[in-house]
Amino acid sequence: MGVLDALGHALGVAGTMTWEITWSLILGFTLSAIVQALVRRQTVTRLLGDDKPRTLALATGLGAASSSCSYAAVALARSLFRKGASFTAAMVFEIASTNLVIELGIILALLIAWQFTLAEFIGGPIMITAVAVAFRLFVRQRLIDAARQQADKGLAGSMEGHAAMDMSIRSAGGFRRRLASRDGYTAVSHIFVMEWASVLRDIAGGLLIAGAVGAWVPDSFWRHLFLTSHPLAARLWGPLIGPVISMLSFVCSIGNVPLAGVLWNGGISFGGVVAFLFADLIIIPILIIYRKYYGTKMMLVILGIFYAAMVIAGYIIEFLFSAAGLVPAERTARVAEQGIQWNYTTVLNIIFLLLAAALLVRFFRSGGGPMLKTMNGSPDPHEHAHPGTWTGLKRDAWRSPGGFGG
Repeated sequence: MGVLDALGHALGVAGTMTWEITWSLILGFTLSAIVQALVRRQTVTRLLGDDKPRTLALATGLGAASSSCSYAAVALARSLFRKGASFTAAMVFEIASTNLVIELGIILALLIAWQFTLAEFIGGPIMITAVAVAFRLFVRQRLIDAARQQADKGLAGSMEGHAAMDMSIRSAGGFRRRLASRDGYTAVSHIFVMEWASVLRDIAGGLLIAGAVGAWVPDSFWRHLFLTSHPLAARLWGPLIGPVISMLSFVCSIGNVPLAGVLWNGGISFGGVVAFLFADLIIIPILIIYRKYYGTKMMLVILGIFYAAMVIAGYIIEFLFSAAGLVPAERTARVAEQGIQWNYTTVLNIIFLLLAAALLVRFFRSGGGPMLKTMNGSPDPHEHAHPGTWTGLKRDAWRSPGGFGG
């Protein structure tokens, strides 16, 4: 009976967190889908051909607009690199597309505190700057050339098919006209559903892990791990241990926010939470993918540079926000079991679930169903040569009544 009670408690915590963030996820993915529907992939590749500051700033903005799960972001970064983008710009795009997105900021504010949202959007550019400087100083051209040769082998990682899809609006006209068109509604619905499908595993895993950790791991364990009895040591230790916990949790993208709330309640430093959140791109499964994509040497370089940049960003955020008095005084992340109540969250969930249902219906009515089968398909879209794969599906559906543009 004790085991069943413990499982029930963990599921209750996970369920409560799920209910708290549902509307914000739908809102974030809808806004992201609108932006991605208006920005075409070939435009992104064309703008990222070097590692100049202006190019990296564009990579940051375009990455933030191209919200993706960590696996899809990593696959898309390789795709951009193979098509001519500079390696540094591709890495910057990858970081921004998982750590500087709207839905992440909203969920941080809802589950933990608005200060973490601000820290994420200030710390992200700091990390990106550190990564860009490190690549310029320490990565030689021969290593990048070797990484390009490895990338051109096209070895599969994860979410390859999803990364190869360009579902932007094909009709002519200005942004407003394109978005208001029938094709615009269809494109938004396709991107919305495919983005949900790509991150659902991470979100569900993150909520379940956070629920289990929040329910089963005693606070005393976290207090000892995070050195909470030594304030200065805790502030120095947090950004170092945060990414390590993230690497070992195997949870990435938005799915690590609930666990970040558990760690914050447990006593990790403010900067430690920020560094933990940034580490979604160096979890062990993704390191294995880097090795396939770019070779062992470049994988180790990415790990070292990303980890150092996360720690640096965590330290800067820790001491900057402490000096400004912006570190929350209370550790009250919403990871406790409260149950579903009739309040503004319930009202917003109902409204946005109806919106999600409308987009889901449009997705399937416009022929999007077969796209779900191609999410882990070939990294090269030209290899899809038959209906039901992405290239053939897109070509045929846009031309047929009831297809993508129907």
